[in-house]
Amino acid sequence: MLTGKAFKFGDNISTDHITPGRLAHLRSNLPELAKHVMEDADPGFASRVMAGDFIVAGANFGLGSSREHAPLAIKLAGVSAVLAKSVARIFFRNAINLGLPVLLCDTDRINNGDTLEIDLKAGTVSDITNGNQFTFSKITRVMGDILDSGGLIPYIQEHGDFRL
Repeated sequence: MLTGKAFKFGDNISTDHITPGRLAHLRSNLPELAKHVMEDADPGFASRVMAGDFIVAGANFGLGSSREHAPLAIKLAGVSAVLAKSVARIFFRNAINLGLPVLLCDTDRINNGDTLEIDLKAGTVSDITNGNQFTFSKITRVMGDILDSGGLIPYIQEHGDFRL
């Protein structure tokens, strides 16, 4: 069960919004890069987000480059999951491989600052603030196993390869 506060963003949040290109020199210093996560979409985000909180977005979250720094910086900032109407495929795969859940659902009824409770196994989101409950697209068993292991590398270290 995941519990945290929602930080709401709109549609078309690119990887440059998540990790600004002007900070490319920080890619070898990921903890420092995480201090700037989402800076171009919300300048104060990194200073307000707490461990366990959520990014909630509209459509097409994570579009742009295929670099893994974007989902990794989100995870290092303490975000426990991303909820969005849709996400770029490469962002989705990179996030899962890094152990960051990306949940596809209708985010219209979630407001900035709402407290959410997410059950990854049941596929449910409860908005504690307004009482709304809804489901998200099912996480496959293999993706769930990767998330449970903390990412693809720990999964492979534990299991040797994919169990299909």
